[in-house]
Amino acid sequence: MCAVAAVSALTVLLPDSLRLGPRLLLPVAEGALLVTLAVVAPGRISRRSTFLRWLSISLVTVLGVSAIWSTARLVEDLTHGGPDTGSASALLQTGASVWASTVVAFALLYFELDGGGPAARAERLPDYPDLAFPQQLNPDLRPPGWRPRFVDYLYLALTSSTAFSPTDVMPLAPWAKMAMAVQSLVSLAILGLVVARAVNVLA
Repeated sequence: MCAVAAVSALTVLLPDSLRLGPRLLLPVAEGALLVTLAVVAPGRISRRSTFLRWLSISLVTVLGVSAIWSTARLVEDLTHGGPDTGSASALLQTGASVWASTVVAFALLYFELDGGGPAARAERLPDYPDLAFPQQLNPDLRPPGWRPRFVDYLYLALTSSTAFSPTDVMPLAPWAKMAMAVQSLVSLAILGLVVARAVNVLA
């Protein structure tokens, strides 16, 4: 839940040219997502209505689209010389904010879609998971009652954004493979271009 609040702050801090919509539009949507996830947390209830599930998926999709939009705008600024990429400090701060937003957005996407969502996973782990964690592949590593939590999906998103490939969690479902592929490409574009531009500015 703190991650959603953090990405809301990052969205507010982004320059206007890199933000999708007005300054407070996405933070309000992200705040609604935070409330939704808090209300339907698996630790509190084990079943969720179809409406709430699709509402949560829609809000997570907004986060993902916003992150990809900011990435595209940042790449355009880097290639054409935008106002927020002229100094190394501003460039690194902007690039870090966009990169962190994509990590959290994809973590929430994995969290919401894997195995039918958190409420479905609270009842039972699927026989054929979308994302295979080591604890699912080797039951000897799994303590009784283990279920993947948000931190597990955050770690997955972080490693996908740094290693650009699966590390310990394997994508099995087509949507999971495509999501990890898109995340790796987005992260590669941000890190590669931002670092190259920052070195060029400093030089």
